[in-house]
Amino acid sequence: MGRTLPKPALRPFLRADTPVLAAIFAAAIEQLTGDDYSEAQQQAWASVADDEEQFGKRLASELTLIATLENSPVGFASLKGADHIDMLYVHPAAAGQGVASMLVEALEKLAGGRGAKSLTVDASDNALEFFSRHGYVPKQRNTVTVNGEWLANTTMQKMLAEGASSGDSK
Repeated sequence: MGRTLPKPALRPFLRADTPVLAAIFAAAIEQLTGDDYSEAQQQAWASVADDEEQFGKRLASELTLIATLENSPVGFASLKGADHIDMLYVHPAAAGQGVASMLVEALEKLAGGRGAKSLTVDASDNALEFFSRHGYVPKQRNTVTVNGEWLANTTMQKMLAEGASSGDSK
């Protein structure tokens, strides 16, 4: 008989999470984006987490959620301001297990609770299909420079349901 996979759980970011989240960030970029970005682009992008102190400050300055499996972090997502998904990264070993969906759905609920009417994300090329499946619509193509390398992404937007956060009101 097959073993039931553990269900992911969510918790808030703690400063002590920074090293493991930096490792998840780098592993996700290095192992999951090769079809869409060159090795030089991947290295430049992943190097954003090389300065763990700065990376931790960025995570702490936003509403950052950690997805865990059996109490170990396997992914994270952050909401910048009330209406922009800044980061969404899942460790390659946990990819395809619903972790990213759970994180995005939680951010959507939190954003709605903060009064946001829509959410935007600057989706990497490898994340376009994921966000499209979750109801995000492409709005514009972008090119950004990260540590000397040009990277393309797409600004996508999802309108949040009116009153979605009040569905369980008494």
